[in-house]
Amino acid sequence: MKRLITAVLAASALAGAAVMAEAKPLSRIIAEMGLSPADFEMVNAASNSLFADGAPSAGQEAEWQNEATGAKGTVRVREMRDNCAHLQHFILPKGADASNQVRTRRCRDASGNWVLTP
Repeated sequence: MKRLITAVLAASALAGAAVMAEAKPLSRIIAEMGLSPADFEMVNAASNSLFADGAPSAGQEAEWQNEATGAKGTVRVREMRDNCAHLQHFILPKGADASNQVRTRRCRDASGNWVLTP
């Protein structure tokens, strides 16, 4: 019985590690689009501005543009659900023909902070 439990726990750990390996952090996704760390800071600042007055509302948008790199974009609140804001980012790196879309979610924690969540 002890071996069975150990085998099940080991298999669960491996399965969990495989799922985590597939998930990419937002900073890596943005870097793969050709954006700089400064661009990422602007994306984050635009996102943060949506939460400056408390809970955002669906349809609310913030734009950003980095004059130094030529990258620009928009972040939009797609919906509010279950104490979470579902965001959609439209990111246009310099020289790109079309914008890239990235979806993120921020949920309110017990302290009232909006935290980026998977």
